[in-house]
Amino acid sequence: MSKKKERPAPSSLGLAPVGVDSHAHLEGSSAEIQATLDRALAGGVRTVGHVFLGPDAYARTRPYFTTIPNLFFILGTHPHDAAQMTENDLQTMAQAFAQDAGLRAVGEIGLDFYYDHSPRPVQEQWFRRQLQLALDLNLPVVIHCREAEEQCLTILNDMGFAGRPLLWHCFGLGPDWVEKLVQRGWHLSVPGVVTFAKAHDLRQAVTMIPEDRLLLETDAPYLAPEPYRGRPNEPALLGFTALEIARLRGEDVHLLWQRSADNARHFFGLEA
Repeated sequence: MSKKKERPAPSSLGLAPVGVDSHAHLEGSSAEIQATLDRALAGGVRTVGHVFLGPDAYARTRPYFTTIPNLFFILGTHPHDAAQMTENDLQTMAQAFAQDAGLRAVGEIGLDFYYDHSPRPVQEQWFRRQLQLALDLNLPVVIHCREAEEQCLTILNDMGFAGRPLLWHCFGLGPDWVEKLVQRGWHLSVPGVVTFAKAHDLRQAVTMIPEDRLLLETDAPYLAPEPYRGRPNEPALLGFTALEIARLRGEDVHLLWQRSADNARHFFGLEA
């Protein structure tokens, strides 16, 4: 019988409880979410950004988070759902941002030409409309972009987003894209994929991200880092991503942990 693989506990990394998971999809009841955040804190993650994928999800699940501290929220219609988006959805989102101080950014919005769950022209239409909402409300933007990088960049350039607060969520591209995004003043959020041995371009790219532009994310429950790859991801595992990025960059993990968290707090306008 093969011996069960032992994985180190997140707490074994010894990271200070200051970390920020900039992008997660928390699931379950209020009690289950609180238990997830308790495990995160034991692993050094104090604050988590939860993403509401559209106004319906926001209306349905926002009450689950009412009594849970150390969260901030991101709201937007994902490109997968663009075909179902309406003008009323856009107005509902605007009202939510006006009424809920916990909502800190419009996202994740963008283009996904890998799955093409919505027609590409429709994705582009609602991407532009949500970008305009962010401009109107003077809010940061969190971008989802897959197999549509040039198209995303063209739209963002057309709408004047260079120099505006923008976070490229789940960054998995190569060094050339670090340069393109950074020169426009944007931030990059790196997921657990960077711990995968075959993610050669990303592993090279993270060595080139300026220290003040780097954020960390789990994108939970997806993309768990090594040594938890293949299992459901959660914020508690963020430290393993930090550990590998620090190794690749030749930096102290504790300093990178603090700095990436400070970057997230600054980007989303959170209290230190």
